[in-house]
Amino acid sequence: MKLHFIDYLIIALYFVFVIGIGFLIRRKVKSSNDFLMSGRSIPLWIASLAFISANLGAQEVIGMAASGAKYGIMTSHFYWLGAIPAMLFLGLFMMPFYYGSQARSVPEYLAKRYDEKTRAFNAVTFAVMTIFSSGISLYALAKLFEVILGWSFELSIYLSAGIVLIYTFLGGLTSAVYNEVLQFFLIVLGIAPLVIIGIHQAGGWHGVVSRLPDAMVHAWKYMGSAQDNPMGVDVWSLALGLGFVLSFGYWCTDFLVVQRAMVAHNMAAAEKTPLIAAFPKMLMPFVVILPGLIAMALMHTPGSDYRLPYKPDGVTLDYDMALPSLLAHDYPSGILGVGLTALFASFMSGMAGNVTAFNTVWTYDIYQSYIQRNKPDSHYLRIGRIATVFGIVASIATAYLARSFNNIMDFLQLVFGFVNAPLFATFFLGMFWKRTTGHGAFWGLIGGTVAAACTHGLTLAEGKGAWLGANLHTFHSTMGQNFVIAIVAFTSCFLLTAFISLFTRPHPEQQLVGLVYSLTPKPDTGHLAWYQKPAMLALLVLVLVLLLNLIFM
Repeated sequence: MKLHFIDYLIIALYFVFVIGIGFLIRRKVKSSNDFLMSGRSIPLWIASLAFISANLGAQEVIGMAASGAKYGIMTSHFYWLGAIPAMLFLGLFMMPFYYGSQARSVPEYLAKRYDEKTRAFNAVTFAVMTIFSSGISLYALAKLFEVILGWSFELSIYLSAGIVLIYTFLGGLTSAVYNEVLQFFLIVLGIAPLVIIGIHQAGGWHGVVSRLPDAMVHAWKYMGSAQDNPMGVDVWSLALGLGFVLSFGYWCTDFLVVQRAMVAHNMAAAEKTPLIAAFPKMLMPFVVILPGLIAMALMHTPGSDYRLPYKPDGVTLDYDMALPSLLAHDYPSGILGVGLTALFASFMSGMAGNVTAFNTVWTYDIYQSYIQRNKPDSHYLRIGRIATVFGIVASIATAYLARSFNNIMDFLQLVFGFVNAPLFATFFLGMFWKRTTGHGAFWGLIGGTVAAACTHGLTLAEGKGAWLGANLHTFHSTMGQNFVIAIVAFTSCFLLTAFISLFTRPHPEQQLVGLVYSLTPKPDTGHLAWYQKPAMLALLVLVLVLLLNLIFM
């Protein structure tokens, strides 16, 4: 891939712009709340786009295109089944608790609902996970640009990390949020033309469909058995593992995305943030998944010289290169710069989201809670900025770790399954059963995580697992194994939490007002027009998602 002056100019202008946003917002940062929580002043439409963009990082832009090439349109389940329902649940049921409790983070909500040991467990595990996730995004970016541009690994890492450090250090979460909105538009505008060009080259949508196996162009038709579809899952493991446990565990409890709704300027905006975000979210498969299908279709299109690169073994297709290779093949100079800037934006958006979530949890839930209490606010503002620097440096170290251990990506995906899955069980019980206790929640989280680890250690998928010395079951794919692990983690945590709660003392009801559904006043929406009510927005989203599923049945 050869870049010209105009391409470098576009990339440079993007860097200048994002740093400029940091300098502009710096003047408004007067307190730790301004730096770490944007003073809860973000407008609804900004919060909604930032909500999506915080999740629009390396794994989504590159990973979903790769999954589209490998699994086909079934990858859309990660959106229409694995995101939208959970986003609606977050907006309608969970945001009133998060926002109304005045908690500054998800771990702080756990402290209010349960106790400090539950908060500490979640804060530490989340802080570690954000650093690893940020580092993996950084590693993936550096590796990608090393391959397609010939840039050195170090140059890519330090350039990207340096840009993110500057604008997050200057403007904190507000700077990250406004840059995430810019990055959202860049990603869409940089990749959407590629889809249009690719479909045209393949002879239209009919041409794409006719050149791919039938199982790759249907979302539900081949879900009867795990052996019948390229993803290697059946409808029950998909619905329970992805559609319920993993999706709700991520969208409803992961502070990285929840934070974007928590910083909205009022309760109504916080509730609507994930609901509004669901509209563009349901259309993202057409931007990030279709390039993968197009790449595979072009491989079998007469007269096309496009070829998906192979991995170093010369035998296995490198699906991760589906999107970058299409950019190099189809975009001329100038437009290529826009496409590459979109890739930069996606990686930096994911990294900034993780770093700003990390510095908030570190400052409020670890440092202020357990290390230095009752200090002036200026002290915590300074700690927040130090945490930002530490988070970037730790991400760089993690990126080098990923370079040394090539299985760390699979490891992170696995850990996500057995960390977030039991956490959702803890939240679900805590919000809807006032009898749930802190002891039950803490030991339920421990038990759910251990049960998930044991499930992985006693099963096998694509050569991974069975490290406990026995193989009780072999899955058709790692995807199928991860879905079952999530189900086991959720169920174990749910049952153990409920059992222990029955034999331990709950909080008095007066302490649970605003934290448990039955004890919380419901928002009054009677004065709103029907189309402004959150429930109607959610219903409209569900109807549209159902139509998309029927179209690609």
